[in-house]
Amino acid sequence: MASDTDRVAFDVFSRQCPSRSTLEHATGRWGSLTLGALYEGSLRFNELRRRVDGVSEKMLAQTLHALERDGLVLREAQPVNPPRVDYELTPLGREVTEKLLGLIRFVEGRMDDVLAARTRYDEARGGR
Repeated sequence: MASDTDRVAFDVFSRQCPSRSTLEHATGRWGSLTLGALYEGSLRFNELRRRVDGVSEKMLAQTLHALERDGLVLREAQPVNPPRVDYELTPLGREVTEKLLGLIRFVEGRMDDVLAARTRYDEARGGR
């Protein structure tokens, strides 16, 4: 017998579609930065927190939990003293991150245009 997910065509534009939350987890500010940082290789929590400048401990923990639940990040606890936990991308996470990095690189490469547009916008509205 087919499961519910076998019969459903996923549509991120539908509020009931589970793909929407995965898209949000991967493309939200902390999700995309966390995935991008992990693309460089396995990191421990505090290394990841230092790499993702500005993220709070609580937000990073929530982000990692969501990404792990979605199958994008693997959390591996090492049986050593003191405890050691490493985070790395799963194969699915690497594939998603490669797409995200293309967007990140595009945005970084076009920031001169973005900044010029912001200046024009602000000047047209009285120098915000």
